[in-house]
Amino acid sequence: MIQLLHSNISVNSAGHLTFAGFDTVSLAEEFGTPLYLLDEKRLRENCRTYASSMRGYFGGGSMALFASKALSFKGIYRITAEEGLGADVVSSGELYTALKAGFPPERIFFHGNNKTDADIRYGIESGIGYFIVDGYEELEALGRIASELGRTQDVLLRLTPGIDPHTFAAVNTGRLDCQFGVPVLGQGMDFAKTALETPGVRLRGFHCHIGSQIFGWVPFRDASDIMLSFMKEVKDTLGYEAEVLNLGGGFGIRYTEDDPVIDIGEQIGKTAAHVKARCEKLGLSLPAVLMEPGRSIVADAGMTIYTVGSVKTIGEGYTNFVSVDGGMSDNPRYALYEAPYTVALASRANDRADFLCTVAGRCCESGALIQKDVYLPRPVRGDKLAVFCTGAYNYSMASNYNRLPRPPIVMLTAEGPKIAVRRETFEDLTACDM
Repeated sequence: MIQLLHSNISVNSAGHLTFAGFDTVSLAEEFGTPLYLLDEKRLRENCRTYASSMRGYFGGGSMALFASKALSFKGIYRITAEEGLGADVVSSGELYTALKAGFPPERIFFHGNNKTDADIRYGIESGIGYFIVDGYEELEALGRIASELGRTQDVLLRLTPGIDPHTFAAVNTGRLDCQFGVPVLGQGMDFAKTALETPGVRLRGFHCHIGSQIFGWVPFRDASDIMLSFMKEVKDTLGYEAEVLNLGGGFGIRYTEDDPVIDIGEQIGKTAAHVKARCEKLGLSLPAVLMEPGRSIVADAGMTIYTVGSVKTIGEGYTNFVSVDGGMSDNPRYALYEAPYTVALASRANDRADFLCTVAGRCCESGALIQKDVYLPRPVRGDKLAVFCTGAYNYSMASNYNRLPRPPIVMLTAEGPKIAVRRETFEDLTACDM
């Protein structure tokens, strides 16, 4: 029996895998493969969990910001805006996409550890709510450009608290020795003092980010303790009390059955209770608290469908390979991190899965794999294969490596499937060529 993992995945009477109630084999036949699917209902449910929990437990002014790097296209900004989220953008391209979708600029927070002068000017001129300032050089440039434009720009300062969130190193951004932010220990006070003295900027608070794929509230508790103690020290030393605390990140999602099931609303509630008690003990007013979920908003709302091209068997003791018509170009996360995914044969989902294999993509790289050591019913050419939980960091990290067009995104809605991002064409591949 396949691992269904989430409630929006099932198997129909034809033995086909279904997603959000739709037959994935039929969708593949209609829209072609590789094919990104996105479950609108699940997406909105995830947004509402964060929106209601942040507002309900932390109070007015607190909210979740959708981390655009997880998935960026116009449709996602329309949905997250409608559900009351803010947006965390890390480039002018993400900012442009959000604005083109009509996302309210005052709810946009501009991240990034190397914002150019052009990025800063574009953000200020667009009227975005906040810059998350990553270092001294950016602070100086931001103040200078804002002053030139006759503006005063609200900012948060990004600090690294030195927290190990027990996630893998590639997504751990809370260490003191990190390319993001300024260490809270040793440099944080001077960074805050410099911001308060910089014309053209208005310091509103502080930001930290300890990583992603975190299953539980304890790392956020530990980060908030460090940040709130620092905020108390700033208040006592500089006479400035922060209005905003951005705890960054979001909670983990189940990619495989080995991952735990967590109640995100409950975890936010525990974090809020601790933050409130800590503020009272320190004599601080409760700040507006922000979080930046991306993966836990979109990952389990996504699925990718491929078509099997070949099955290669060498013999006992050797690896069997199942190759598909996508791979590293539309999901580079295994090549980068050996990220775990659940894989299923969508065409024959109820058949016995007794064929041990490695699922490989079509890119001309030995490391261009989807997943190793997968048990499937033995596939044949033309079968459809599904990879679960691909809503985050698949389309957003996709490339045209080997000159492959990127797949479309089909949104599964109550009214039926709708193309949200069209499939790239060969003409698109040469559109910028001179």
